[in-house]
Amino acid sequence: MADTYTLHIAGLTRELPICKVNDHMDIAAFIMFSDVELTEACAAALLKKAPEFDVILTAEAKGIPLAYEMARQSGKYWIPARKGPKLYMREPVIIEDQSITTAGKQTLVIDKKDIEYMDGKRILIVDDVISTGGSLHALETLAAKSTGTVVGCCAALAEGDAAKRTDIFFLEPLPLFLH
Repeated sequence: MADTYTLHIAGLTRELPICKVNDHMDIAAFIMFSDVELTEACAAALLKKAPEFDVILTAEAKGIPLAYEMARQSGKYWIPARKGPKLYMREPVIIEDQSITTAGKQTLVIDKKDIEYMDGKRILIVDDVISTGGSLHALETLAAKSTGTVVGCCAALAEGDAAKRTDIFFLEPLPLFLH
């Protein structure tokens, strides 16, 4: 097997390292951190596909650059769900999920004021990669604590079977390498 996977996305090409997940599966590691050109291009391409929305909700950490750039380009507010309660959170709302890229359970937390901000708004959920859908489910659960409506779930890439989903939109599929 090759050591890299060539990805063509949003008019750009990137070589992704292949990483072992377990004895049966490898993945291509897609990391937006520090790649400003890629982040800007993916944000612009996803915004062209996105329905009308009022606020972006994402999970810490890898979704943050993309969500921030989408918020910057659209002029819309964005809310990062943090990995744990923070001192500034007066009334943390906590959800746990299971993610393919995080060992064990992953905790997502937002402050109650963020839930109240989403009340009555159209919410766009953003992540860098959708794989099992665990993070999306946790973000949808957080959004459901408001009176807002999730109008879409999106990512730069859909990994493995996630590319077959019809309830999300994404820029490119990302294969899993089974052996």
